[in-house]
Amino acid sequence: QVQLVESGGGLVRSGGSLRLSCVASGGTFSSYSMGWFRQPPGKEREFVAAIFWSGRSTTYANSMKGRVTISRDNAKNTVYLQMDSLKPDDTAVYYCAAVRAAVSITTTRGYDYWGQGTQVTVSS
Repeated sequence: QVQLVESGGGLVRSGGSLRLSCVASGGTFSSYSMGWFRQPPGKEREFVAAIFWSGRSTTYANSMKGRVTISRDNAKNTVYLQMDSLKPDDTAVYYCAAVRAAVSITTTRGYDYWGQGTQVTVSS
């Protein structure tokens, strides 16, 4: 069983930056592909970014491409999401997720494990 704990959320002004972290435990981190999703208030959870187990391949949601960077440090069992040029519409709870078999990594059903989320609030 894999446990995921996100951190790094908070309140930031429009145009600001945040780096989210997600620490994994209970499994072989380097064998899992990892994803970040977000859930704005009153909306469904949506894909943000994903990184394959090797770290050599990444994919991003079109809405955030160019403003976010996903990375991982397998030695630290951690995946990161660097977010720049934040907008009020980026306000959401951000979740990290993990999966062994990366088949549908841009969808919520493609993941087996989820963290509890971290709140990001962007003020105008």
